[in-house]
Amino acid sequence: MRVLFATYPEKTHLLAMVPLAWALRTAGHEVRIASAPGFAAEITQAGLTAVPVGSDRGLDRMLKLDHNWIVTGLDGLPVPYDTADWRPQDVTWEYLLEGYRLQVARWHRMSNVPLVADLVEYARAWRPDLVVWEPTTFAGSVAAAACGAAHVRLLFSVDTLGVTRDHFLRLRAGRPEGDREDPMAEWLGGYAAKYGFEFTEALVTGHHTIDLLPPSLRLEGDLSYLPLRYVPYGGAAVVPDWLREPPTRPRVVLTMGLSTASWAGYAMGFQEILDGLADLDIELVVALPATVHDQIERIPDNTRLVSYVPLHALAPTCSVIIHHAGFGTLSTAALNGVPQLIVPWDGDGPAMAKRVAAQGAGTAVHPGQTSAETIRDRLVALLTEPRYRLAAERLRQEVAAMPSPNDLVRRLELTVGGG
Repeated sequence: MRVLFATYPEKTHLLAMVPLAWALRTAGHEVRIASAPGFAAEITQAGLTAVPVGSDRGLDRMLKLDHNWIVTGLDGLPVPYDTADWRPQDVTWEYLLEGYRLQVARWHRMSNVPLVADLVEYARAWRPDLVVWEPTTFAGSVAAAACGAAHVRLLFSVDTLGVTRDHFLRLRAGRPEGDREDPMAEWLGGYAAKYGFEFTEALVTGHHTIDLLPPSLRLEGDLSYLPLRYVPYGGAAVVPDWLREPPTRPRVVLTMGLSTASWAGYAMGFQEILDGLADLDIELVVALPATVHDQIERIPDNTRLVSYVPLHALAPTCSVIIHHAGFGTLSTAALNGVPQLIVPWDGDGPAMAKRVAAQGAGTAVHPGQTSAETIRDRLVALLTEPRYRLAAERLRQEVAAMPSPNDLVRRLELTVGGG
């Protein structure tokens, strides 16, 4: 079986794809990953075959210039996808329609137009049996339909796009005949007409959707979901010598992730936080890019400042992980049953943090409330109240019960075979 992965050039989204790509390879299938030319090195670093398609003039370049290019709602999610976390009765047709108009023009076209033509040409030449696409890389679904391949979305978060689409289709069905505008269908339908196939909802949400979140953290639409256990992969990594020794006191990690550092900066003042935790009997590991180390003038005696540590090696030794609700960090903490203190920045962060807190496996702090006193109080509670550790263990058991990438390969083989 030939499997083509497709993603716009965002490292954190690629990282979520790598374990499944390798499971397919070790099962004997041909695997290639298509993305913009400038992203090829990230793909090959994972030992996978890169297919450069299109150009590098896409969304990632715009976000590096202005991370507000994608318009967000009050809770941090891009409009209209913030409605996925609303009560259905609160969602209006006008809000959805205007949101789709905006994001198709600014976000989805910017991500996909540079990739589509070249990706379709490559898919028609290579003839993949299956296309696995990052859920905003609609170029993947277009290329799959153009060459007749089965295709699935691989989520890296809660399924805000799928749930919002459910809201939209439900409300659209109740509109008068002359008032059923559908910006997504019109945009993707243009490609369908160009490449000789019919528009279907699969172009928006795939034939199936692979979900890496455990059941209690999911947000799902009326779609076919394939659960997949999260396997940590963060790229090239070396385990430091100091991590060989078990901690002699509770180890707490503070990390704010890759995307937040590169695009948006940080919501909290690190020096204030470190000073506020300085007298606690903990080992505080602060893992931040070297580019922001100059923000820290004093390193307390209980603090170790590092630029990077592989979290999958560090997490099993931790008592608490403080982070930004990044998918990889949150999932690695859940996989290891570690309570989480979450300071979500934007995007899907607040929705993810809310779900972890609702399960009792952690606590969420609004970015506007990240005082040293608040962080200290929440951390002490996580370290001393057993209910958080028990809830985190329940979450770990949920993750452990999910199918592994090797298990999912067989299901994907059946999908391609019509099973």
